[in-house]
Amino acid sequence: MTSSTPEHPIHKFSIGIDLGTTHSVLSYIEPPLNELDEPTQNILAIPQLTAAGEIENKTQLPSFIYQAHSAELAKGATVLPWTAEPKHLVGEIARNRGRKTPLRLVSSAKSWLCHTGIDCKAPLLPAETQDEVERISPFDASVAYLQHLTDAWDHQFPGNPLNQQHLTITVPASFDPAARELTIEAAQTIGLKQAVLLEEPQAAFYSWIEKSNGGWRDQVSVGDIILVVDVGGGTTDLSLIAVTENDGNLELIRIAVGDHILLGGDNMDLALAYTMKAKLEKEGDRLAPWQVQALTHSCREAKENLFSNPELTEASIVVSNRGSSLIGGALKTELTRDELNQVLIEGFLPQVPVSETPLARPKGGLRTTGLPYAQDAGITRHLAAFLRKQQRATADLAGFTVSTEHSFLHPTAVLFNGGVLKAELLIDRIMTVINSWLTAEQSPEARTLTGMELDAGVARGAAFFSYMCEHNGIRIRGGTAASYYVGIESAMPAVPGMPPEVEALCIAPFGMEEGTEEIVPDDEFGLVVGEPVRFRFYSSNTRREDSVGTRLDFWSDEELEELYEIEITLSAEKHTVGEIIPVHLCAAVTDLGTLELMAISSTDKNDRWKIEFDVRNDED
Repeated sequence: MTSSTPEHPIHKFSIGIDLGTTHSVLSYIEPPLNELDEPTQNILAIPQLTAAGEIENKTQLPSFIYQAHSAELAKGATVLPWTAEPKHLVGEIARNRGRKTPLRLVSSAKSWLCHTGIDCKAPLLPAETQDEVERISPFDASVAYLQHLTDAWDHQFPGNPLNQQHLTITVPASFDPAARELTIEAAQTIGLKQAVLLEEPQAAFYSWIEKSNGGWRDQVSVGDIILVVDVGGGTTDLSLIAVTENDGNLELIRIAVGDHILLGGDNMDLALAYTMKAKLEKEGDRLAPWQVQALTHSCREAKENLFSNPELTEASIVVSNRGSSLIGGALKTELTRDELNQVLIEGFLPQVPVSETPLARPKGGLRTTGLPYAQDAGITRHLAAFLRKQQRATADLAGFTVSTEHSFLHPTAVLFNGGVLKAELLIDRIMTVINSWLTAEQSPEARTLTGMELDAGVARGAAFFSYMCEHNGIRIRGGTAASYYVGIESAMPAVPGMPPEVEALCIAPFGMEEGTEEIVPDDEFGLVVGEPVRFRFYSSNTRREDSVGTRLDFWSDEELEELYEIEITLSAEKHTVGEIIPVHLCAAVTDLGTLELMAISSTDKNDRWKIEFDVRNDED
């Protein structure tokens, strides 16, 4: 343990936090005392309650919060090494208790954080629960996980508090500007003001580089296109990284990211649960809705048991029962390996042609409040659509050609990440599908990049990224994962029944680098201050040719996606309410990895307004 005495001065660790949907992990690199020594990387053992009064150190913090009844736990049963009364029951104890009482379990906060249809700071979770259960916001849940990790670190390294270390927090590549801003704000809320963001697929690739012990350059070469497939608990994240050359050195460029696909291990667990539900009902047992939630958690445990123990042919499924007619007071069945393979392989990784499109069905007019899950569970269909959409992603890279005979971008290598893909049979199926697409278009089969630590790879890669930033090491170039636009309303005369036309103004082009800013050239706009105004934002991960200031008066649904509409009141200090101020727009990608939009007065450069991307917070 390091102290801050003169004999042992504070020195900075390089830290990475994977703030995951189902698990959170903290990895750290301690700088060597001797310059000739290699730095060592470790995973933090996180003290957490596993049951009332029981604490264990685990390398993963389950991303769950349990909202216990006031009389459920005895006084002193939730003591942690750093506090006698934690604000939230976080981690293993939350997941364990949630299996029995799922209506009190907060889960998937990270997925809710990027839900454009809600206020992420409103108390919404657990989403489907009883009125007596206290709800918290997705933002506060994220804060709670970061707080537990911070407390665990500070307890183990009291002389090197987390808020003084080099810190990187990972987010899905497909997170929109608001979700990125909320993640940074969650970190800053507990004093982690130095945190920067890194896309999870990039973190996975950094981890692969670090694990190769310098041999990664022998495994890739100029012209390689590496597909990163990251299937986590709640999302499927897709990215493409191109290998280029600069002054004789290999250079890595992130050239594309996929849409935000809410499809992952949670969906698989639910599919298994409904398979087991049908099995139980066939045997004469009826399940209440709350039991289906408990069954889902039991299926997750059984799935992980089968994947980690190849010799097993089945795993037990137990669901608690409130009645007394059943022996042992529980419903019991088994999940067989054949059932596991059938549901997960054929249901989520079907063998489809590359021309296949994700299924879309009409949405019901009325539906319960919930996450906007992907309508099609076929990950391979989403992958096919992504590679087709990015067919020309290398068009502007030297040394790369775009073949008119190819219907999709051809990857040469694939890197897998995410706890779901610890099962080799899932990786084998994905590679079989991808290579069937490639051979159909007379291209060589893609190879698999091996050596990833799937559970902790993202955290390890984030820590390695922190270390590389401090030591001018290898960096993946990428910048913004999409082009971003703001809606500009036309000042046209009023026409009955017709809203004013809207143009989309590009404020940040694809690949805009961190630490840069761009002023929209030559265009002056009128900004209304002192009264509620609305802003509309859009994104595109295909329009690579647009530059800052490009204005679109027409676009297809495939080209631009509307992110959200916000209503805010900008300060009227020094002005009258409702006054229209002539302004220029300036966009910046901060060093933290967030996007900012500023309106700067054309007459007084010190008079400026920040248009917040924290669009789901209505407190202002």
